[in-house]
Amino acid sequence: MSFDLEKLYALLPAIYRTRDRELAAALGLLLDDQEETELQNLLALASKVSAAQAARRQELLEKRRRARGPLKAWLSVIAEQIAVLEEDLDQLYDDLFIETCAEWVVPYIGDLVGTRNLAVFPQAPFSQRSLVANTLRNRRRKGTAAVIEQLAQEVTAPWGANVVEYFQLLATTQYLKHLRPDNLSLAGVRHWENLEYFNTPFDQVARTVEVRRIASRRGKYNIPNVGIFLWRLGSYPLNFVPAFDGGDGRRYRFDALGKDTALYTSPETEDLITHLAGPRNVPIPINRRIMARDKDIYYGRGKSLALNVNGVEIPAAEIVVCNLSDAGSAWAHMPTDKYAIDPVLGRIALPAGLGPSPEVHISYHYGFSTDMGGGQYGRETTFVGGSDADLVRVPDDRTTIQEALDQLADTGGVVEITNNAYYVETPHVQVAGDVSEGHLIELRAAEERRPVLVPGADMLVCGGENSEVTLNGFLISGGRLRVPVLDNQHNPNRLRVLRLRHCTLLPGESPAIRDVGAQPAAPRLVIEAPNTMVEIEASIIGGIRAAQGAQVRIVGSIVDATDETAVAYGGLAGVEAGAPLQIENSTVIGQVHTLRLDLASNTIFVAQVVAEQLQQGCVRFCYLPPKSLVPRGYNCQPYLALAQRARELGLAAVSDLPDVERQVILSALTPGFTSTRYGDPGYCQLSPSCAVEIQEGAEDQAEMGAFHDLYQPQRKANLRARLDEYLRFGLEAGIFYAS
Repeated sequence: MSFDLEKLYALLPAIYRTRDRELAAALGLLLDDQEETELQNLLALASKVSAAQAARRQELLEKRRRARGPLKAWLSVIAEQIAVLEEDLDQLYDDLFIETCAEWVVPYIGDLVGTRNLAVFPQAPFSQRSLVANTLRNRRRKGTAAVIEQLAQEVTAPWGANVVEYFQLLATTQYLKHLRPDNLSLAGVRHWENLEYFNTPFDQVARTVEVRRIASRRGKYNIPNVGIFLWRLGSYPLNFVPAFDGGDGRRYRFDALGKDTALYTSPETEDLITHLAGPRNVPIPINRRIMARDKDIYYGRGKSLALNVNGVEIPAAEIVVCNLSDAGSAWAHMPTDKYAIDPVLGRIALPAGLGPSPEVHISYHYGFSTDMGGGQYGRETTFVGGSDADLVRVPDDRTTIQEALDQLADTGGVVEITNNAYYVETPHVQVAGDVSEGHLIELRAAEERRPVLVPGADMLVCGGENSEVTLNGFLISGGRLRVPVLDNQHNPNRLRVLRLRHCTLLPGESPAIRDVGAQPAAPRLVIEAPNTMVEIEASIIGGIRAAQGAQVRIVGSIVDATDETAVAYGGLAGVEAGAPLQIENSTVIGQVHTLRLDLASNTIFVAQVVAEQLQQGCVRFCYLPPKSLVPRGYNCQPYLALAQRARELGLAAVSDLPDVERQVILSALTPGFTSTRYGDPGYCQLSPSCAVEIQEGAEDQAEMGAFHDLYQPQRKANLRARLDEYLRFGLEAGIFYAS
């Protein structure tokens, strides 16, 4: 039986319920006849109500919901606990099965089937459920390359994986009864596909034997060697987004900000476990020649990319794939009667004669490490809320974002963008006070949407007492997001909380987009108002300036001033100390100057960090460049390595280390990244050659920095621990990062 409050209350004798209602009426807890009539009239108006009427309707509905006497209020507490117990009992049955059990139960079921030593990662965006579910099936196939690949995919999911047996690629003297015509000691130029995949996991060019061990990733081509390649970058879709206009009506780019960027494949799911992954099954950049040959595989609706011009989907027969590199002020190989696409540079060239400013929309996939900075991935769990009555959709209900914000200024609510279009406007957010009465505004992209906001000037965010504003899922090019001291009516800005979730405030220069001109690099977030708390989660932000009266908390994000000499975090003028800072699991490119470093954990600071107040705060498991001034650190690099080396040499202090020793350690421990250019697939990803002290230097032995929650070292260690059970006797496996 499902127990709720009303059912439980109905079990009481009628005399107790009557007395309880009389007592509630005497205390003024119930709606009187006049209020009930007023509520019915407001409900009859449906959505055609003013802001004041909507607020009154919400107040009466809330009073009706809470209308109860002391006895019913007491029973509501009991009903809540019964509901918790009932939910737990229902979950007990689900916990018997690996497909439906709670995440914490997975290791216990793993013990039952012999999948032991499973680590639990509470914040991880992945699960080891499939590994446990397929344990028995995989054991029946142990010793084969297919099951090793399946194991790698399950242990490291959602990464892609593929396995290479290197004995098949050896150029050796051949037995006449077992000829292998593909294993020649030379590379045939007629098979150009092999050359396109040269030095990749799909390389089919035979090599002579090398005897270095594959486990140390030094050698590959030998009889007992098996290579396991892991694709750390994911392929993220963007559907029906406007292409970036190059200005002449013929040249366009896939990237919304006009950057040259590689297009990625949409990986195809393998139907059979016996099938080894190929180029179509993993997220990799699209090759020009391969796409030109297999155009129907990569191009079209629901595939890796598609092109739509003036509302018409362009068929594959009208597409040519070519190199659209710069040729002076123009592009090479501009077409005359076809639509040209360059998947390596992410460029589009239209044929002549289409008329001025055609509407060009594209669908494509880009590469990145994790869900960060906005995109068509699931963000619904991060939404603050908002009922349908307080939801205004753009462009469905209102044409512009500003119109929607003005409608909710007095009552609060949610403005939701329902498409992936450019919004060339500079909205100002103004919300009334007191969040307890629902006065908060959430400006968000709808689930699986990523609109581009192009402000021509500063976006102002203002609020009354205890108000809150949340931005979720936007790519913002240009301008600054500013929390001023005074609002537009010259009243004090009393905004309490500003949240940025899954947003990108473009680091560096912003391009010219439609009517908004190009803008130089500048701080993208400026907090001038005192007593404002700023929370940044899963976002990519340019420089931050914060007055000392504010507070800033950054989690799982990238703060990028684009250069180590620039200021990533500081005061309003950029030279003085900024607001007290808390930062966790993040990467900061640029100098940091803060009044107080309340907490820094699992974070990479690429440039110098200075805190004015050293007697407060905590710095733990971080990388801090030399000469940083912070509160006493705990297990921070490179100081930890320097101290350990000093002890090995029997020195009393780190300062006694010889300069040569110091420089060697500092050079070895400097964080290395695949790329520090925003827009690159490997942006702020730690390179495989980065020091192990950085790659496993967090508190839980995950990597420091913005991608801490991917638990990359643990995934690799879990895979290594399980290989011995599935490898044939005498074979040796090496694990390589393919991206």
